[in-house]
Amino acid sequence: MRYTKVERGRFMARPNRFIAQVELAGRVETCHVKNTGRCRELLVPGAPVYLEMSDNPARKTKYDLIAVEKGGMLINMDAQAPNKVFKEWASAGRFLPGLTAIRPEFTWGDSRFDFLLEDARGQILVEVKGVTLEEDGEARFPDAPTERGVKHLRGLRRVVEQGGRGAVFFVVQMKGPVRFRPNDRTHPAFGEALRDAAAHGVGVYAYDCRVAPDLLEIDAPVAVELA
Repeated sequence: MRYTKVERGRFMARPNRFIAQVELAGRVETCHVKNTGRCRELLVPGAPVYLEMSDNPARKTKYDLIAVEKGGMLINMDAQAPNKVFKEWASAGRFLPGLTAIRPEFTWGDSRFDFLLEDARGQILVEVKGVTLEEDGEARFPDAPTERGVKHLRGLRRVVEQGGRGAVFFVVQMKGPVRFRPNDRTHPAFGEALRDAAAHGVGVYAYDCRVAPDLLEIDAPVAVELA
């Protein structure tokens, strides 16, 4: 996926989880943050950030904050991007080579999953998670407790137990991490649910991305370590 009208600025402050103040071309601009997660290790004063100008003149904020530089690494932090790039990538047959159909937002039981894909073997439910947290060369998820994420994993386990196929796909919104691990320190229940789902046949995948200020594309698999 591509962005248009991207400008570089410097992060100043985040008054709340929805907005940030950014120094842009010598002025202070209040912009919308397209990620409601904590992102404390990313949005630090002085960090270079990238903004996309909106085409909607009626918006209260003129820009969206979409990416940030951390120690020379460019990280896309647009929470809407992982589903978009996964759909592009999967639609090209990269996830299921024999893909025959792809449907977003599919409800099964008491959960709504991001995608239902089909191939000659039948259906597979896929939940997509965006990863912006990197520590010591590892990508980790989540960066904040997510009961919704735990519910999705338990739902995928039930899908497999009833004879279906299920997978969770972590879109690592950067290039560089050598492995992916669940962030047990922040949310032990998520790590436990992920290991339990994997032990019962749920597929667990992590892929990094090619990232530029105006670009995000799924690129290559990242080793998944659940121990």
